[in-house]
Amino acid sequence: MGKTGKHWDTVPVPGVGIDDLEMVTLTRFREQAVHAKRLDASLLPEDNSSLIEKLRLMENGYLKRAAVLLFHPDPERYFTGSSIKIGYFEGRSNLRYHDEVCGNLFTQLDKSMDLLLTKYLKAIFSYKRLQRFETYPVPESALREAMLNAVIHRDYAVAAPIQIRVYDDRLYIWNPGEPPKDWSLAKLLGQHSSRPYNPDIANAFFRSGEVESWGRGIEHIFETCQEENTPEPVFKIESGEFQVEFLFSEAYLDSVSIGDRPRETFGRTTQEIEETTQEIEETIQEIEETIQETTQEKILVLLRENPNFTQKALAENIGISPDGIKYHLDNLRKSGRIRHVGPTKKGRWEVMVDNTE
Repeated sequence: MGKTGKHWDTVPVPGVGIDDLEMVTLTRFREQAVHAKRLDASLLPEDNSSLIEKLRLMENGYLKRAAVLLFHPDPERYFTGSSIKIGYFEGRSNLRYHDEVCGNLFTQLDKSMDLLLTKYLKAIFSYKRLQRFETYPVPESALREAMLNAVIHRDYAVAAPIQIRVYDDRLYIWNPGEPPKDWSLAKLLGQHSSRPYNPDIANAFFRSGEVESWGRGIEHIFETCQEENTPEPVFKIESGEFQVEFLFSEAYLDSVSIGDRPRETFGRTTQEIEETTQEIEETIQEIEETIQETTQEKILVLLRENPNFTQKALAENIGISPDGIKYHLDNLRKSGRIRHVGPTKKGRWEVMVDNTE
């Protein structure tokens, strides 16, 4: 295909007709494109065949692969793995829940964004007068731009879905695909011209008003994150996969940890948290037992020096409440380490020698 100047998404697909495409998506696309002023309003009353022709999504009477991906209700029927998987992970490997988003590319994008913003990411709410604002750990426009890049520029010849992994403190997007062979990652992250991996798919998203055609998508992501004081994302290309990592801001993590899981537990599984909690509880118990033993030893020392000490006097010398002194005296009596001799008010304490060694 490279020698003939073709791309994967431009190849015709026999056996699929315009009537097989999803009419709702075609109608919505037409309205969005006219509203964005990227298609003429005269296209509104025309039939779907005219729309597909004007988008150059047919060749020799056959729909191109791009048309199937963009407008067919079930493109996975023809291209395995052309879907999006979203998962929420506790710790670094424990999958808590997940969703698989299928359908045409426009539907996948909208459904994935809706799931991320309503199910997978927690928003911080703030108010200005009567208006409520929602702040997400990843700026919504930056996240949508990253999703658009994944959907438009992925290699659909690879039978693996786009993967989105959400953690307590970060979000990853993986998609099969690489930049043009003569481009480095540094060039991709800097200013560059637009050279889409799937030009027909990219053109349709441009006509719908979803993207520009100036190669500024990644630049827009960085600018948005800077404006909203969130960490800049990290881009990587490894083994034919393109990866974007969004780290959540410190301010966001501090906010969501209130009344919820503490920040120090982020990135850890429930089992690990429970084990740590048990260790902390055991340590606290040991400390409490040590404090009790120390307090009781102080009481015994004082009673040896002055057997006539009252509970009030003991409390003043040790620095705890009279009720606390009473609690320790009762325990010392039950364990046989002291006893009270004589009347309740005018008696004295006797420390049992055999039990103090």
